[in-house]
Amino acid sequence: MWCALPSGLKVVYRYTDSNVSYCGFVVNAGTRDEVQGKEGLAHYVEHMLFKGTHKHKAIHILNCMERVGGEINAFTSKEETVIYTVSLEPDLKRAVTLMSDIIQNSSFPERESVKEKEVIVDEINSYLDNPAELIFDEFENHLFQNHDLGHNILGDTDSLSCITSADGLSFISDFYAQNNMVFFFSGKTKFDKVIKIVSEAVENIRAERVEFTRKSPGLITRFDKHEECDNYQSHAIMGGRCYSIYDKERFNLFLLNNILGGPGMNSMLNVALREKRGYVYNVEANITNYSDTGLFTIYFGTDRKNVDKCFDIIRKNLNELKRKELSTQQLINAKRQYVGQLTIGRENRESLAVASGKALLFHGRCTTLADTIHKIESITAKDIIECANVVYADDNLSTLVLS
Repeated sequence: MWCALPSGLKVVYRYTDSNVSYCGFVVNAGTRDEVQGKEGLAHYVEHMLFKGTHKHKAIHILNCMERVGGEINAFTSKEETVIYTVSLEPDLKRAVTLMSDIIQNSSFPERESVKEKEVIVDEINSYLDNPAELIFDEFENHLFQNHDLGHNILGDTDSLSCITSADGLSFISDFYAQNNMVFFFSGKTKFDKVIKIVSEAVENIRAERVEFTRKSPGLITRFDKHEECDNYQSHAIMGGRCYSIYDKERFNLFLLNNILGGPGMNSMLNVALREKRGYVYNVEANITNYSDTGLFTIYFGTDRKNVDKCFDIIRKNLNELKRKELSTQQLINAKRQYVGQLTIGRENRESLAVASGKALLFHGRCTTLADTIHKIESITAKDIIECANVVYADDNLSTLVLS
């Protein structure tokens, strides 16, 4: 269930018979909302939230949840920032009070800012040493070139050096408002008590409405790029743009993507590239949906001599999905597998709690598993082949290789 407080903050509540509670804030502000030239600001803010408030020093924030066996954490994406805690039920008020304090009272001390930017530089360098992760952002940068979605969440050393404590405070002032965030909760504390705790904790967080100026990305010509990388293995991606989080066709793509390269060992690409030929250790197909666009990627790592062979096999499988409708039994099997994966995935309460908050933030309602299953079950073989021909169209397939 969910409700909206008079201040505009929305609260989503999920009862779970457990002594452990998961709760936090999803803020509708991320990398695409940064000022040009200060890329990495949203991620910098996420780090600095833990470095002291007007009420408490960083050491208090560090110990507040840890000393009772809980934890506090955060992450930044292109469109949102999430601050959340895991704690025992009796410590719920402690958790909510701590999170609301860092959201509304972070002081961004200059000494901590200098140190934390050094930490982020180390994070950037560590990331650059991992091509299996780096390639995803590199591909997205090309796919959304010259757009706010087209730069790394971490920023780079040049943009990071331009960011100041004042920039961080300004970012919070601009976007961390009650109408621009959702509080999510999963646990067994009664709903009324959760609402009371949250209402008291957030009463001083800005209540004015946030106005967005996000611009949708323009058209782009497909590309084939190769970048040198000093690694034994080649890393490769094929992909393109796809549906937004609001497009009803995205459910067709979810099922199609699972058939093609989902986590199951029986996915088309895992069978074709790994089981039959031994070309790859890992191949995966992923979808990322944003508020006004999206992207799909097919990633694999392989020996350099096999890169073109893998691309040819992938194209062959995509063409098969575009030309040949699934049989009735194939469609039934695909739906059963995907629904099973979704249902089992709901056992991860932390991910489910965060997902509930994001759903309410972007869709204005809480989507149930039954809702999702109903949409999946209503998909036809014709829907799948039509989706494949739109998303996997030749002029929508770009490639990037790091080797």
